Amino acid sequence: MRQLFALALVVCLWLGCAPSAMASIAGDNVSGLTPCGENPAFQQRAANARNAAAEARFEFYGSTSLLCGEDGLPHLVVDGDLAHAGEFLIPGILFLYIAGFIGWSGRSYIIATRDDKKPEEKEIIIDVPLALRCVLAGLAWPVGAFRQFVNGEMFAKDNEITVSPR
Repeated sequence: MRQLFALALVVCLWLGCAPSAMASIAGDNVSGLTPCGENPAFQQRAANARNAAAEARFEFYGSTSLLCGEDGLPHLVVDGDLAHAGEFLIPGILFLYIAGFIGWSGRSYIIATRDDKKPEEKEIIIDVPLALRCVLAGLAWPVGAFRQFVNGEMFAKDNEITVSPR
């Protein structure tokens, strides 16, 4: 039985492992991406631009390091190369900061109102001065999160977590 299980495991791992996909952009053009300024499909799209804003956008894309595919559209390259950091890394970090800011501000407001007489009412009728303080404090959420993580305040203690009886 163990041998059958080992064989099944080997087959599953063997079939489940795919070779690494390499998007080479350094000249051998394995990925099919070329600089937008040199891409014929992109140049065709640029020639068909209908207004000044579209023409300016095509001019900008053609003069930058953006890479276009066979369809003539710019593609994101996420390969760790800092030349393409502005395409994905910077917007990704900005998204995470904004999402964390919203979550941290809401969490701070809920924590601040949970000891009131009617905390549910504070969720329906927002206490604006308190909410503004929580929003302003939320701007520095990475610092507050790190501090609470190090101090152990971020997570509930084991004795505070209810476990269903078995």
